[in-house]
Amino acid sequence: MTPQQSIAHFRIVSKLGEGGMGAVYRATDTKLNRDVAIKVLPEAFASDAGRMARFEREAQLLASINHHNIAAIYGIEEGAIVMELVEGADLAGPVRVETAIQYARQIAAGLEAAHEKGIVHRDLKPANIKVTPEGVVKLLDFGLARGTDESPLQSSANPTLSPTLSLAMTQAGMILGTAAYMSPEQARGKAVDKRSDIWAFGVVLFELLTGRMLYGGETASDSMAAVITREPDWSALPKDTPAHVRRLLARCLRKDPKQRLRDIGEARIMLEEPIDAGPATASSQPEAHRFWMPWALGGTAVLALILGGLLWRATRPLERPLLRFSADMGPEAFAAEDRITSAISADGTRLAYSVRPANGGTVLLATRLMDQSKPTVLSGTENATDPFFSPDGQWIGFFADQHLKKVSIQGGAPETLGDVPTALRGADWGEDGNIVFGIAGLSGLARIPASGGTPQGLTSPPKEGEITHRWPQILPGGQTILLTGHTRNTEFEDANIEVLFLKTGQLKVVQRGGYFGRYLPSGHLIFVHQGTLYAVPFDLGRYETRGMPVPILQDVSANSFMGGAQLTYSRTGTVVYLSGKSSEALSALLSLDSSGKTEPLVSVAGLRSPRFSPDGKRLAFSSNGNIWVADLARGSTTRLTLSQNGSDSCPVWTPDGNHVVYAPALGGGIWWVRSDGSGEPQQLYELKTGTAIPGSFSPDGRYLAFHQDASGTGRDLWTLPLDTTDPDHPKAGKPELFLATKGSDMEPAFSPDGRWLAYTSSQAGALNVFVRPFPEGAKTGGQAQISTGPGRYATWSRTAREIFYATADGHIMVVAYTVNGRSFEAGKPREWTGTPILTSGPYQWYDLAPDGKHIAAFAAREADKGEMKVDLHLTFLLNFFDELKRRVH
Repeated sequence: MTPQQSIAHFRIVSKLGEGGMGAVYRATDTKLNRDVAIKVLPEAFASDAGRMARFEREAQLLASINHHNIAAIYGIEEGAIVMELVEGADLAGPVRVETAIQYARQIAAGLEAAHEKGIVHRDLKPANIKVTPEGVVKLLDFGLARGTDESPLQSSANPTLSPTLSLAMTQAGMILGTAAYMSPEQARGKAVDKRSDIWAFGVVLFELLTGRMLYGGETASDSMAAVITREPDWSALPKDTPAHVRRLLARCLRKDPKQRLRDIGEARIMLEEPIDAGPATASSQPEAHRFWMPWALGGTAVLALILGGLLWRATRPLERPLLRFSADMGPEAFAAEDRITSAISADGTRLAYSVRPANGGTVLLATRLMDQSKPTVLSGTENATDPFFSPDGQWIGFFADQHLKKVSIQGGAPETLGDVPTALRGADWGEDGNIVFGIAGLSGLARIPASGGTPQGLTSPPKEGEITHRWPQILPGGQTILLTGHTRNTEFEDANIEVLFLKTGQLKVVQRGGYFGRYLPSGHLIFVHQGTLYAVPFDLGRYETRGMPVPILQDVSANSFMGGAQLTYSRTGTVVYLSGKSSEALSALLSLDSSGKTEPLVSVAGLRSPRFSPDGKRLAFSSNGNIWVADLARGSTTRLTLSQNGSDSCPVWTPDGNHVVYAPALGGGIWWVRSDGSGEPQQLYELKTGTAIPGSFSPDGRYLAFHQDASGTGRDLWTLPLDTTDPDHPKAGKPELFLATKGSDMEPAFSPDGRWLAYTSSQAGALNVFVRPFPEGAKTGGQAQISTGPGRYATWSRTAREIFYATADGHIMVVAYTVNGRSFEAGKPREWTGTPILTSGPYQWYDLAPDGKHIAAFAAREADKGEMKVDLHLTFLLNFFDELKRRVH
């Protein structure tokens, strides 16, 4: 083959290398416009049945593995394997201890994925391991790999894998592999299993640390003899090699396979231990700090480090003083009050956070190594919120469009794990391969396999007297979960920090009067109360606190309304948080006109979901778990519901203004109540599971449009026929499905003439506003897109042919429209006012007054304009665990 030739739609560019198992070429995929690697057997071997069997087996082995630390296979074309092109250098030592551990952990993760598929590499060596410029390790060339007895590939149904064609080539008696990295049993020509890979892993790690081959020799025979007879020279290891790494090497390099480490996954777990688990030296400590500095140093960081250095000198017996610095995550990074801003991996080497392009596009996740200056935006993560890492740091979990998903830190298509009907309220990924999460609203905790499946309730319903459990953390050992529990769905200042025992389902309160509890490896429980982060010693054996909580930080951004805090930590002792005052429940609602002029409207603690009455003289809203109505002229308020421990929400007026419908505190469909406060609430629509949220009445009052949770489609739009002849005893007919797309369809709003229904949908990825004719809906009617960028909460003007909506960054837009029969044409959106509003949480953000001249909304604070957007300056605290040990006993 010459470089000018092609294979299928792959154009050969150049030759990359050649070995005993074939030649490898760089090629261009002309269909997808990407570079790939193509491996082809030498022509002289193409007719060799044994070699061809091994070649085809390699393709099948690689195709059965999908892991970011293993070079991916894209397909087979004309006898050639099309593979991921891995740019980078071969693995080589010596490297500093931290880097060696980082590389070894990734190698172990890749081997673990292969071994779980029943696949043994059999030729692991530095030449078959590449390191990309981003520091990602990729395992290559499984050409000598073979399935173990447990492998599903060992099937008699596949003649290319039959013993006579392929397995005989690698059975006992035939030596394959590279001599210096062979296990003793492999060098003797005996049958091998995954323990041979574990031996080779140890040899490679030794070489990474020392820069020299452990069993090098002048000839292959010399190397194999050394492998069989010679013990490793442990004195060659760097002095700052941690004790747990030395122990790992000793277990990997035992010559008797029966005494060797049994599972490479155990190696990965050992390597995730903090770097200070072994003997540390004065020379090793600055290295750990320099790992952070290239992108983090700013004016405040320099000052912090100078002060930290002075502190270090003044307190020399304390080897690890607290170091503080801040970092600007870039112009596209942002924070939101009702979402978790960022997450740090367990090993402290990588951050995940949300970004929005400068042009105002859809929110995406980005990830960034601590020692690099540029983030990597993860495509396919549109509308992602609340990121969290897998224990090995190779995956990022997140919530988007009513689904729990995960994405590899190297990119690629995200995987959907399961349906989650509403916003996430904390998630933790356990070592056992399960994810535990909480959701907004009235719910307990749930668990789902990290590979995907149906969520299973853990505390549903929560214990007696409590209606919500959230912000879970899986405690060491995996048998208990720390959580925040509360008797209300709002105002978490008096919530409890509790421990859930998975075997019995029992709950134990460990701290009263706080939220967002976290257990730290330093042996402390931290939590937030009244905007301050407290710490108290915690006995993990007895699940009890010891002593009194001590205030630690007073500048952590927290949200008492949802019970969360903008704080994350690594197992290595680094804490990352967003500084700022604790967010209190919203209170001062304003009247805002198109010129930007504002006037006070209503001031009530915890006010949400403002809705004008049809005559514009009153305002319905939810506050602290109940529905209220304010008389705007008199300034008085009337409480309509009496929920003691819930969150009655989302009020909607009937066209005559005599009643308000709402979503009840404890679920159960939709209720209505008289707007003057007389009479008792009555149920209009019963829903046994899930949540139904009212959206709008038709002008004649005959239909109520609402959305409710749906399995597989997020949320769907429905209409409920109503007979209100007797308003004190309304009769509801059978609900009718209006729209169900692959995305979530929600927030319906009837037009003033009742012929159209506007709504929000994620059918195209991002949330946008659409219009469909009523009652046709998806049956025969067409669809018109109103918003040209992400937007929500469509509201029809009653004085002009205009539709209002709010963008994700808090701008009110207005769109003129024309109607010709059943044809709806929308104009170009324009900004109605230059003053952004506050967009916070899954609630109606604003409402348009009947006169069309002003809206009711919360004006965004200067620091929060743009979807609670702030320049994302994160604060980093290094050696935080040591600081706690000094201050909190």
